[in-house]
Amino acid sequence: MIDWQGKRYWLIGASEGLGAALAHKLSSAGVEVIVSARNEERLQELVAALPGKASFVTVDVSDSASLAAAMQQIGQIDGMVYLAGVYWPMKAQEWHTGQAEAMADINFTGAIRSVGAVLPQMVERDSGHVVITGSLSGFRGLPGAIGYAASKAGTMSLAESLYADLRKTGVRVQVANPGFIRTRLTDKNEFAMPFLMEPDQAAQEMFELMNDEGTFKRSFPRIFSWLFRMSQFMPDWLYYRLFA
Repeated sequence: MIDWQGKRYWLIGASEGLGAALAHKLSSAGVEVIVSARNEERLQELVAALPGKASFVTVDVSDSASLAAAMQQIGQIDGMVYLAGVYWPMKAQEWHTGQAEAMADINFTGAIRSVGAVLPQMVERDSGHVVITGSLSGFRGLPGAIGYAASKAGTMSLAESLYADLRKTGVRVQVANPGFIRTRLTDKNEFAMPFLMEPDQAAQEMFELMNDEGTFKRSFPRIFSWLFRMSQFMPDWLYYRLFA
């Protein structure tokens, strides 16, 4: 178990849902939490509700200058958790360019920008912790997931490449791949969502991963994740018959 007391963690995309729940977990463990998102009112409410030392910095992950300014304001941190994401269900037959581009820009490119804002200082001092939020939907293409599944696949690949480069250094990299979480984003879905988790359940999974220094990846809920992980080994004819 890690001694969290006094560590400083920047949670990007933490104004609600999974991010806010994880902020509570870390704050209760003794972490000084800095939360960021675009909605200042929600951030203020979250900081006021956290049990430990906490602050907020508004940031737009689609803007590198906004991230650089936030990093300048925050200063040295022990870790960063990237949780920002947007989602719209979308079939290829119902293509919406603006929404598809937003999912790519926030979910994937936003992660690249955020990592770029914090990683150089961690590499320089050979110490730090980067946690990236992927998704079970990123293991293989899914119907009705134009934009989202692709962006999460990119995000998960980013984490894997970071880990490959940094695994023998003092900078720790992890990726969490959750399934369905009850949030305002999944409220858009009109289909049944197996193993639907509450934000606090998903946050506990992430917190347990962050406590495990020897583990790079956690996909959850565990039983549900087996289906997605096994799908990578299925021939196309079987995969698309099952998942379509």
